[in-house]
Amino acid sequence: MYQAIGVIELKSIAKGIEATDAALKSAGISLISAHPACPGKFEIILTGTISNVTSSVEHVKERFGDKIVDASIIGRIDPQVITSLFGTHTAEKKGSLGIIETYSAASAIKAADIAVKTSKVAIYELRISRGMGGKGIILVTGDVGDVTAAVEAGADYAKNQGLFNNCAVIPAPHESLWEQI
Repeated sequence: MYQAIGVIELKSIAKGIEATDAALKSAGISLISAHPACPGKFEIILTGTISNVTSSVEHVKERFGDKIVDASIIGRIDPQVITSLFGTHTAEKKGSLGIIETYSAASAIKAADIAVKTSKVAIYELRISRGMGGKGIILVTGDVGDVTAAVEAGADYAKNQGLFNNCAVIPAPHESLWEQI
């Protein structure tokens, strides 16, 4: 069970590895993942109590601030976000489709959490960084009103962070589109 997660993206792989070590030594947190990502960034995902995750992320921000692309802390993360992140989530191809595109993995993860907590939607896919030039994309499904509210809420978060790229709501996706995404 994930209590809280922290996501940190750095623009240097070498400093990302160093920052991972600093994060692990700064507070009682556990490492979920630490890896290079496109385009030459490094992503760290941590878990633990909200206070320890906050302390660890803040420590990394203070020490490596000029190398940080984005950082986010999420308390009580929705389980859909975790299962979507690690590819174990299955979603149905039905209803409306909402898309949020961000410029960072951290903002995509936080936007996905906000979207599913805003209204009754299911995450169809959450993809971050790899093969997308470091961007993040969230696809949610559900009734058109719920999808619209979820996309607006997640997109607003990314806009406020200055990391929003684009969004869309497709009320009734064509069957062939479902097969391609």
